[in-house]
Amino acid sequence: MDKTTRPYREGLLNRLRVDEELQLAHIKAAAEDTDMPDVLLLALRDVIDARGIAQFAEEAELNREHLYRILSKDGNPKLDSLYKILNALGITMTFERKNKAG
Repeated sequence: MDKTTRPYREGLLNRLRVDEELQLAHIKAAAEDTDMPDVLLLALRDVIDARGIAQFAEEAELNREHLYRILSKDGNPKLDSLYKILNALGITMTFERKNKAG
């Protein structure tokens, strides 16, 4: 029997495309990672790729090429760009104090 498989990223993007709660969970998990900036940008790129980057750039009121640069491996978005991205995703950022050991 021939078993057909597809690459992980393709399956992830297909799931993210249709599930906004999964998009939020994906981004939240990345934001909680210890290597947050790199992992968070990767998660944002996953969600935006699933939605379609050209259309998303319009929704976020960002230039498409600028959005590509922000989400690149060496991307370093300004805070206002990050807010535009999160706003277009319908996500808000919250801050909490870390639990102190001891």
